[in-house]
Amino acid sequence: MQLAMTLDDLNAFLDAQFPQVANEFEVMDVSPMHATIRANIGDKHLRPGGTVSGPTMFALADVSVYLATLAMIGPKALAVTTNCSMDFMRKPIAGANLRSETRILKLGKVLAVGDVLIFSEGDDRPVARAAMTYSIPPER
Repeated sequence: MQLAMTLDDLNAFLDAQFPQVANEFEVMDVSPMHATIRANIGDKHLRPGGTVSGPTMFALADVSVYLATLAMIGPKALAVTTNCSMDFMRKPIAGANLRSETRILKLGKVLAVGDVLIFSEGDDRPVARAAMTYSIPPER
């Protein structure tokens, strides 16, 4: 399988289509059926006690599967999440950015299924895991 979008293409797509959050995420690596994404964590992402909020980790998982899917099918902005199951396994390191390692497990004509592991940068133990399904818009 070949990539339809490069690392630079994906970062540019994020900047153009989602300027409201583009500075919060960075595509660090992309290869067929895989992507590594960084979430830049700041004070607005923290809960009381200094831990990263669940919605922030969900957003990273969601954008990670979205971008890994687009890397394979091209810039289809209307692909949407249809299912998510997420496990929060341990408290992220206070103040550390998060990194996702995403694998696309199935890429069909109408659905993409992905698995995401989320890590605090500087720790090799995952803090969360997500299984996500995306609906791919039909060709017109």
